[in-house]
Amino acid sequence: MVRSGSLAWVSGQIVLEGGAPLRPGLVDRDVPVDVAQGIARQASLQALSALAQELGSIDAIRRAVRVGVFVASSPAFDRQHEVANGATQLLVELFGEAGRPSRYAVGVAGLPLNAPVEVEILVETG
Repeated sequence: MVRSGSLAWVSGQIVLEGGAPLRPGLVDRDVPVDVAQGIARQASLQALSALAQELGSIDAIRRAVRVGVFVASSPAFDRQHEVANGATQLLVELFGEAGRPSRYAVGVAGLPLNAPVEVEILVETG
């Protein structure tokens, strides 16, 4: 995690179970889109937990500024935005309109440890 002024950024959130990715592989081949959405949600919860630990409380978050979701998938897969919905829907549920960030969803050939999804979150603190 990095803090700069009123901004705090957590990156590299992949969901592990027993030291291995929860559901390894490519989203369109090995991991269904709805499962990948859940993984994006869980990775976002991890990011928020790291932020809460650093900031003292989740209440220190004023708004979600930006969310990035990397989706390991084959070149023909074009539904990365649907996977990213798992992350942004959680933020809106928790913070209302202040949780609606700018967002990007990118398809990649692979992620660390063969994880299907990686999330980063930038927030404004107060």
